[in-house]
Amino acid sequence: MNPSHLVLLPILIPLTGGVAALLLRGLPRLQRCWSLGVMTAAMAGSIALFAEVWEKGRPVVCRVGGWPAPFGIVLVGDGLSALFVVMTFIVMVTGVIYALGSRDAVVRYPAFHPLFLSLAAGLAGAILTGDLFTMYVFAELLVISGTMLTAASDDPFGVEAAYKYYYMSLTASFFMLLAVGCLYAAYGTLNMADLARRVGADPSQPLLLPAVGLLIAVFMIKSAVFPFHFWQPDFHSAAPTAVSAMLSSVVVKFGVYGFFRLTTLLFVVHAPAIRSILMVLGTLGILFGGLSAAGTHNLKRMLAYSTIAQVGFILVGIGWGSPPALAAAMIFAVNHSMIKAAMLMLAGVVVSHAPVKSAAFNVIDGVGRPLSGAKLLFFLGGMGLAGIPPTNGFIGKMLLFRSGAAGDRFGMLVIIGAAGTLTLVYIMRAFQRVFWTPAAEEGLIKPVGDSLLAPVLLIGLVVLLGLWAEPLVRSASEAAQWMTTPLTYVQAVLGG
Repeated sequence: MNPSHLVLLPILIPLTGGVAALLLRGLPRLQRCWSLGVMTAAMAGSIALFAEVWEKGRPVVCRVGGWPAPFGIVLVGDGLSALFVVMTFIVMVTGVIYALGSRDAVVRYPAFHPLFLSLAAGLAGAILTGDLFTMYVFAELLVISGTMLTAASDDPFGVEAAYKYYYMSLTASFFMLLAVGCLYAAYGTLNMADLARRVGADPSQPLLLPAVGLLIAVFMIKSAVFPFHFWQPDFHSAAPTAVSAMLSSVVVKFGVYGFFRLTTLLFVVHAPAIRSILMVLGTLGILFGGLSAAGTHNLKRMLAYSTIAQVGFILVGIGWGSPPALAAAMIFAVNHSMIKAAMLMLAGVVVSHAPVKSAAFNVIDGVGRPLSGAKLLFFLGGMGLAGIPPTNGFIGKMLLFRSGAAGDRFGMLVIIGAAGTLTLVYIMRAFQRVFWTPAAEEGLIKPVGDSLLAPVLLIGLVVLLGLWAEPLVRSASEAAQWMTTPLTYVQAVLGG
């Protein structure tokens, strides 16, 4: 196989697999096995791409249709995109595994697995594409799949949450199309490498600043950055567990990925101003998300607000902008994806045992007490979310604080450190109420619930990468070095 074709695998495998899964809708058992096999194959393809990128030491570029850049569509696997795609499919595979062991009615609908596979294809395509319009197309596939999966939820508020998600995403899509139009009118290209070259040569075009502002708004909505967060808690609380675990972990990282590209490739001239915005909003998000999570009375909403806070940490790392800070932000993003998916799955396990299908604390108080396996996993996941060893959450937070100290940002470190302790507060409160407090009516707790296999795999990986963090740290550090020399990306795509 031509090495450049490896970039196609993470997109084509789930995309074509989703079409085939739709044809298997009359054979539900075969469809479920097919979905797991396809997602596993896509994960293998993403790992092969990752290995090729690091073995060759340069980006892997696929020119679709043989058309040279910037005239044709290009797909690019570099250090950042390859790492994010591997992260995506590791979590997505466990999402399918969780769905196979879930008692939610939605996972047995004929359209569930095709939509789940298209969700994965949309996210992989948005990350791997080398031009902004193709990114918009894949982002739309992501939105449509996520909206339909949420609308099919067993929760009575699923349709309302799906409407909120769709209309917020529609707003982001409108902003992105406006930004694409501004950039094309100003520079005559949408290829990111070519655009980076042209913007660097002439940053005085009057339509550039509106485009920058619009793209910042797009990625803030996509990653639920404060104050663009208000749709997110309702959405993730009502979505099916297998879906919310994906949307709150890897799907929000599309916005994070966008900020990496904005500050290190597309708009290097305007990067200091963008980073200042990210630092301010990231810090506010840490404070707001932590306080809101501590004050809510629903386990899933608590974890949704927690995502706002955790994304804030990542934005602070991107805002600092040094190679160590960028590497720390990438590691934090990978860690959060696995930990948050596992925690939401564990919330789903608890809810599946509750007498009423609800994640409200007054319903699930004590429900997890007899669930020894879920109790241990939630405790370990909470340690990872709070950044306590031996989990990989500690590695990400330690490197983030180390990069801040190296940049003499001690005032901000004090603020985000104090706000970070809120994570421990709300996680321990939830642990005590769900897994320690005796249930009011123990006889009503259902003896059978969702499978623990998927969170076991993710928490196991969280601990493994905490004890053996060197491969992830090295990969993120090298990717950060690539990002701070954008000429590597530009030359790989355009040649020369």
